[in-house]
Parts: sequence; structure tokens; C-alpha cells
Amino acid sequence: MTKKPVWLTTPLGDEVLELKAGDHVELSGIVYTARDEAHLRMMKDGIPFDPMGAVIYHCGPVIQDGKVVAAGPTTSARMNELEGFLIDKGVRAFIGKGGMGTTVRDQLAGKGVYLAFTGGCAALASTRMTLKGVYYEDLGMAEAVWAIELDRLPLVVGIDSHGNDIFEAARKKAEAAFGKYEPGACR
Repeated sequence: MTKKPVWLTTPLGDEVLELKAGDHVELSGIVYTARDEAHLRMMKDGIPFDPMGAVIYHCGPVIQDGKVVAAGPTTSARMNELEGFLIDKGVRAFIGKGGMGTTVRDQLAGKGVYLAFTGGCAALASTRMTLKGVYYEDLGMAEAVWAIELDRLPLVVGIDSHGNDIFEAARKKAEAAFGKYEPGACR
């Protein structure tokens, strides 16, 4: 039997603390894109939106004629050292691909989650998005903070608020499987 996805709407609250790594989620509401430069600007100039219950999407979308044309995730690990201040200000979730490091996993404990979206699905993702605004447009299209309204974007809980991490679990499983082979056995 397939479990139904959990429906969530931003701003997020304590309901995210009940999610488990591997759960399927459909997210609606406003999210904010942010990559490296946007994080650095927010650290310097302040967060231009209310961070309480907010969701940050690691994404550099393609915007044309006031519409989201493509909005696939970028590699989240690039922001490993930049997320702590956002979590401290009340951000409840991050969306991206590839997982995040142990620092972020620890910072999310009891506070929030990391949601994974499949890379390579940028055009598909945009069909569930409506552009609502922009901050820091001077950073350029990919680095600006775009306010985007989601309509049931399908995601997977990659890291839950209890420290469970599907990416770390997959890495350990792969290392164990790889460790069964003798050096040079695959030549």
C-alpha cells in the first residue's frame, strides 16, 4: 500500500517536526529561492522577507516575461556553511538536491527539515509555480531571491528534524556494498 503524501502549506509550523526521512510531501505556498550570493547578501543586509516558517529553495530559476520557465534545484551542499542564521531566524525547511552536511543536519534538529527535489526536472517544476516577486534583483537572475508560489510541488523528506538523513543512509549502504569487493576485483 502506498502512503499518501503529506500536504503542507507555507508558512510552516511544528507539523514539520512530525515528518520522517523518506516521507513524501506536496508543498504549496510561497517559497524563496536562494543560492550562495543571496545567502551572503541576507547575512550582510538582513532577510528581506519574514523568515518565520519560511522555506528556502536552493534554485536559480529561469524567469521570462514575469513567469517561471524553469526552476530545478541546485546542489544544496554548497550552502552548508550558510544556513545556520536562517534556521535561527525561523526558517523551517530547505529544498534542493543532493542533501546537506552534518552541520545543517544538526542545526535542523528539533527545528526543521530538508526536502529533496529531483534534479533535471526544472521545466516540470515550473508548471507548479507562479512568480510573486523578487528581492536583490541586482544579483542577476540566478542569484536573486525570487518569491514563488507553489501548487503541490512533490518532494521527499531528505533530512528530518530527528537527524535521520536518507542521503547519509544511502552513502553508508553503498560503502558497505562496495566494501565486499576485493581491491582490483572490478577490473
